[in-house]
Amino acid sequence: MLQRQPFHPPTHIYPADAWRWVETKFAPDFLEQMETLFSTANGYLGMRGTCDEGDPVWQNSTLINGFYETSQIEYAEEAYGYAKTGQTIVNVADSKTIRLYVDDEPFYLPTAHLSQYERALDMRSGTLDRTILWETSSGKQVKICSRRFVSFEHRHLAAISYEVTVLNANTPIVLSSEVCYDPTPSSNTNDPRLTKGFKERVLLPEHHFCEKQRILLSHRTRNSQMSVTCGIDHIFETGCSYLYEAQASEDKGKVVFSVDAQAGVPIRLIKLITYHTGQRASAQELCDRSNRALDRALRQGFDQLLASQYDYLNDFWQRSDVQIEGHPDAPDSTEKMQQVLRFNLFHILQASARSQDAGVAAKGLTSQAYEGHYFWDMEIYVLPFLIYTSPQIAKNLLRFRYNMLQQARSRAKQVSQAGALFPWRTINGEEASGNYAAGTAQYHINADIMYALKKYIEATGDEEFRFREGAEMLVETARMWCSLGFFSPRKGDQFCINGVTGPDEYNTVVNNNAYTNLMARENLWYAAETIETLRDKNAEQFQALVHQTHLDLAEVECWRKAADRMYLPYDQSRGIHLQHDGFLDDEVWDFENTPPDKYPLLLHFHPLVIYRHQVIKQADVVLAMFLLGHEFSQEQKRRNFDYYDPLTTGDSSLSVCIQSILAAEIGYMDEAIEYAAYASLMDLGNVAGNVKDGCHIAAMGGTWMIQVYGFAGLRDDDGRLSFHPRLPKIIQRLRFPLTVRGQRLWVEMHDKTATYLLQNGQGLSIEHQGKVLELSEGHPVSVEIEV
Repeated sequence: MLQRQPFHPPTHIYPADAWRWVETKFAPDFLEQMETLFSTANGYLGMRGTCDEGDPVWQNSTLINGFYETSQIEYAEEAYGYAKTGQTIVNVADSKTIRLYVDDEPFYLPTAHLSQYERALDMRSGTLDRTILWETSSGKQVKICSRRFVSFEHRHLAAISYEVTVLNANTPIVLSSEVCYDPTPSSNTNDPRLTKGFKERVLLPEHHFCEKQRILLSHRTRNSQMSVTCGIDHIFETGCSYLYEAQASEDKGKVVFSVDAQAGVPIRLIKLITYHTGQRASAQELCDRSNRALDRALRQGFDQLLASQYDYLNDFWQRSDVQIEGHPDAPDSTEKMQQVLRFNLFHILQASARSQDAGVAAKGLTSQAYEGHYFWDMEIYVLPFLIYTSPQIAKNLLRFRYNMLQQARSRAKQVSQAGALFPWRTINGEEASGNYAAGTAQYHINADIMYALKKYIEATGDEEFRFREGAEMLVETARMWCSLGFFSPRKGDQFCINGVTGPDEYNTVVNNNAYTNLMARENLWYAAETIETLRDKNAEQFQALVHQTHLDLAEVECWRKAADRMYLPYDQSRGIHLQHDGFLDDEVWDFENTPPDKYPLLLHFHPLVIYRHQVIKQADVVLAMFLLGHEFSQEQKRRNFDYYDPLTTGDSSLSVCIQSILAAEIGYMDEAIEYAAYASLMDLGNVAGNVKDGCHIAAMGGTWMIQVYGFAGLRDDDGRLSFHPRLPKIIQRLRFPLTVRGQRLWVEMHDKTATYLLQNGQGLSIEHQGKVLELSEGHPVSVEIEV
């Protein structure tokens, strides 16, 4: 039940473009959300899409993935086992600003007379480009061309080219290239989706350096004791005479170029930027790293750095591009659909590409919302895309979870469980949720991570990772489930899991959440299978695992027994799976008398009011039917969808993509198309009204799943690929690549035929609508699509 309509930005300002997100007029009404949408990042470093001159600005963020401050979580009433320490991603020194003065008149977008304006996020070059023609109050015409990017090839580098040409006069020009940390404490907010405020400055100065056109600023966080150094250097190119001066203090620095501009002679300032962080490194060590990075960047120059950006993106799109064609009677729709889809995939890349020893935050690096935390969104909504397009990045993210296993073990002990319990929200591996009911109780996080592990292994064949890092995680997560649940005499000695919260945060601390029980069962089965396979295949590695985890093979039997006898709540009279025990005992929410301005419910109603009703924030049973579709018949899927879909509010961006996929599977194509539109436009259409607070990275991953799992009908149970195409009438052609065990498979679908081409590889067996197809390299196979 969707309560909000997507807002389509006016096409005369934001036109359709298959490869760019374009703004053709400075539009102050859209300033806040465009700062998010024009963000540039590489998974390590992120910069919001503010204007080059620094003003106007709504929220000026420069963020580094995994760079955070800690604070004590405050509770009105303490209780044993509550999470104690929060983590919040923090702004570091901002280095984007280049101020422009012509005849000492500052260039300021809101008051400038502009005869030309275009700003574009180019998804082929990975750059934020802007072209402006400004006429000053004295009649001078000034052309300003800028290009900004955060490098994918060079993790710690960003670069800006800022070129000014006075077209019709000689005049003095000043360019001030600045770096600044704002120590003003951030304000608190009552919206749980936003970030925590701090009462005092977060970053304390450690070192500053200025020599020629290079400036370095080093800071350390007050509590978490993490260090960061930001460095800038410059290349100045012009045929005009100029002077420069540089200065730096603890929190700011600038290099000011004063130019005697000649008419028609370009003035180009290239700004090279680097950030380095560490918890154990000294300020001097980080400064040394920054100097080396800037030295390399100076040797390469802007154009070579840009060329490497093009090369990276070219490779990415070859692995990842989803090509879509709309109805021939509406050619503009094709370009718009393509623009939206590529925009979403590009932002996933920006959130993940160089994350390496960190995760993917709910907002990526586009804002501080959700405090920069990693959730289960990463495994369930983002990893499917990465597994089939960028398996190395997927592996890095799974290894990141493995590296927090010790903290997960400690957390399990804190809540009186065996094994390991991964945090529901975190940056450093410790649970950071102060809401135990709607947060910490989401034990399904364990199963979500193991589900993603299983999908990664099946798609890549990476058995080494499975038996090394994977096996240890599987042992500890399986132990947790066995200690959490019990065999209930009242339910025929079936295995029950009580007092947990599923994906739906409007139903908390419930017994036998169907999603949790199903996913836990999958976790337990996979753990048992993996351990038994390792014992049979590699006795030495098995013994090492036994030594490391103190594993007793009797535990494995317990895992199998718990999985085989897992209780799944079901209502015989309605023929539906219950979201949890007692779900049908609650009163149905009065949707008819709840006005649109009362959504999301969590901001307008006390949690207890919500918890007493049949109302769903995000897909729960419906999500289980997608992830574990082989556990449900088609009729069960239809009955479950029919019951739960009207109860789902749309208060979460995580729902509509899943609703679209299931609607397509059961033949509800009108609903599938409607939900697909909502998911695809979550950010560009500002569906939730909060895109100013950052992109919805999980929803962006969901748009890829809609095309591949929904309309192309991919299912990958136990690693075997099968396709059941369900193209809606608005799509005439759908084409995308999949990387499967090191082989590149291209899938192309029209309304009546599907073609499968193994571009490279030794051979691949797939299914099309139940028919087995044996693919060999370079030989496309075309088959009819049966309706």
